[in-house]
Amino acid sequence: MDLLPLRYFQAVARHEHISRAAAELRVSQPSLSRTIARLENELGVPLFDRQGRHIRLNRFGAAFLRRVDRALGELDDGRQELSDAAGLINGSVAVAAETMFTVASALVGFRAEYPGVDVRLVQAPAEAMLQRLRRGEVDLCLSSQPVDDPALEVAEVLREEVLLAVPAGHRLASRESVGIEELLGEPFISTDRGHWPRELGERLFAAAGRRPTIVCEGNEPGATAFLIGTGLGIGFVPEMASRYDVAPIAYLRVDAPDCHRTLSFVWRRDAYLSAAARRFREHVTDAIRSNAEDSAGRIS
Repeated sequence: MDLLPLRYFQAVARHEHISRAAAELRVSQPSLSRTIARLENELGVPLFDRQGRHIRLNRFGAAFLRRVDRALGELDDGRQELSDAAGLINGSVAVAAETMFTVASALVGFRAEYPGVDVRLVQAPAEAMLQRLRRGEVDLCLSSQPVDDPALEVAEVLREEVLLAVPAGHRLASRESVGIEELLGEPFISTDRGHWPRELGERLFAAAGRRPTIVCEGNEPGATAFLIGTGLGIGFVPEMASRYDVAPIAYLRVDAPDCHRTLSFVWRRDAYLSAAARRFREHVTDAIRSNAEDSAGRIS
């Protein structure tokens, strides 16, 4: 069986839409439709249910897709493994992270050391990020939340305290620590649900039987400190963020159990991790830990 129709089938199954799949594959819609029809004819069963212009993967298609994903994944891994064995210093790595700020500075150093490696970064909330990993769209995830999936390998990078950041002049700015009960009704800058600051904040407030008052939410956790510095509200930031002088901000410890963030690299157990991906993981881990050590003692 030719591999090209299988890759075409993967794309159509993922989108469940001929025109979107054709655009991704850069082929014409009629050509893609004919290829899928020939594949169905060869297999002897329809892979999609068709209702007018809409298509849906049926039970035959779902069963076949599992095998196709596994077979093509093995072939791609084999090709990458041979390239690594041949000692090639070039390659590629796709990485998903909840925030670009954590990876950005480390990426500069990685590119300087490995200029032949192509790095692609994707930002997404935790669950969407892990879904991309499970589908093989990325090689690594840098997660700020616990991952409980036996199909995934997890390596802790850093466990750090999460602090409360308040604008200069705030009533709490001169304090060293604060309890959750003292923050009831305070305007919080946070993220959309699914990102670690929102999940942590809601968990801490739930323990006090309340909910935080969110006045500003977005999808970039790294922007929280900047927004706090403008005076829009207060918010939770990781300790490593305290080394960035984005604005006059005071940082306080939070008197609450387990007010921490754990950064971890995550990858699939059943997938071959290329030399480029392994180098990236090692480099970023070392860079993050080094930066954390440099900023240690800033909050004491």
